[in-house]
Amino acid sequence: MKHLLAFLCLLCASLLPALAWGEPEEDRGAQIRALPWQQGPTEGAVAGKASIKVPQGHVFLDAKNTRRFLELTGNPPDDLHTLVAPASLKWLAFFAFNDSGYVKDDETIDADQLLDQLKSGDERGNARRRELGMQPLFTDGWQVPPHYDPSSRRLEWGVRLRTGEGHAVVNYTVRLLGRTGVVSAVLVSAPERLDADSTAFKGLLEQFTYNDGEGYAEYRTGDKVAEYGLAALVLGGAAALATKKGLWAALGGLIAAFWKLGLGLAVAGFAAVRTWFSRKR
Repeated sequence: MKHLLAFLCLLCASLLPALAWGEPEEDRGAQIRALPWQQGPTEGAVAGKASIKVPQGHVFLDAKNTRRFLELTGNPPDDLHTLVAPASLKWLAFFAFNDSGYVKDDETIDADQLLDQLKSGDERGNARRRELGMQPLFTDGWQVPPHYDPSSRRLEWGVRLRTGEGHAVVNYTVRLLGRTGVVSAVLVSAPERLDADSTAFKGLLEQFTYNDGEGYAEYRTGDKVAEYGLAALVLGGAAALATKKGLWAALGGLIAAFWKLGLGLAVAGFAAVRTWFSRKR
């Protein structure tokens, strides 16, 4: 496992500078290596709503241990995410489910308008990040503009960000629509490898399935319906109720600010792993 995790350093070094920790770096490195990484082929559960087949050459962490992984890498821990990655750890994919209800997919997406909303949230989002002792993040633009595939029920997009010190960050996100909510799958990759990594990531998503009764096509009259659509999912979804209430102009920047705060969390702290393993090498 030490060999596998060492490859994480190659990705992390290109994303963010090392962070300061409250406990010895070697202790954190040892704890990450000791996590119960499940080797493929296996099957991973996603919030009791879906599953993903983890092929040979890939690894999986359940929600409990993904929480610990996030904590050890300087991210606010939560119980929502699971982690899938190639054994080389050259990219990482985080999966989480939001019980928003059934999201109608009949909305046209205006990528330019959404990008303006994201950029307008830079100042507020970075004020919050500074309160948490985190690097600021600035929106550079779309790496992949948001687009929806009605046949697979997938909404996809990629955003280019940069830190205050100029480090490039790209998060590629896929929302997989289901009957009772939406699974978010976020790819963390180096910008120069995004094309190849996103291709591999989307290949992995072919192994994702909702459980019986949870698929998008299994919607029944009377099911909970989300009060927002596809565009709000790009902006995070959590505050998207404002979109339907006519408050978009007033709250759009605030929505974008918190969306960006969460977006940066997936990569915050990974660069510190480089130090742990480079010392051992």
